[in-house]
Amino acid sequence: MLNLKLTSPSYCKLGFADIDCILTIEERVYTHPWTRGNFTDSLLSGYAAFGFRDSEHELFAYFFVMPILDELHLLNFAVDSPYQGQGHARLLIDKLFEYALEQGYVSILLEVRRSNERAIAIYQKAGFAAIGVRKGYYPAHDNQREDAIVMRRAC
Repeated sequence: MLNLKLTSPSYCKLGFADIDCILTIEERVYTHPWTRGNFTDSLLSGYAAFGFRDSEHELFAYFFVMPILDELHLLNFAVDSPYQGQGHARLLIDKLFEYALEQGYVSILLEVRRSNERAIAIYQKAGFAAIGVRKGYYPAHDNQREDAIVMRRAC
C-alpha cells in the first residue's frame, strides 16, 4: 500500500512559486496538459488558484477559476494520480463551492471531455448538471478534436 503522507490535507492559495509542482501533476494526469504559459497567464490575469498539500507540504491537487460576471468558470482541476479515488476531488470541489459562495458567485460553469467519464461522474455527484456541448473543444490524439460537456451548478 502507498504511503501518501496524508494525515489531514491542508488547503492553500497557489501562486507562481507552485507552477513547477502544478506542471508535474498536470503532465501526469492529462493526455493534453496545460503549459507553463497557460498557468502563468492565468495567474497574471488575476485568476484564483487553490490546492491541497499533504503532511510534507507537497502539492497534490489544485484548481484554477476565472470570474465571469456573477459566475465562476472552473478552468483547470486535478488530483495527482496516487491520490485519486480517495475522495480528494470531492473535498476540493467542496472548497471550490466555499470560495464561490464567499465571493458572491451565483453559479459555477465548467467543461469536461466527453470521454472523461470518471470526472463527469464526480461532477454529477457534486450537483453539476450538463447544460450543453462544445463541439471539437479539446485537442485529441492524431490531430483530432473532442467535444466538451458543459456543466453548471448553482451556488
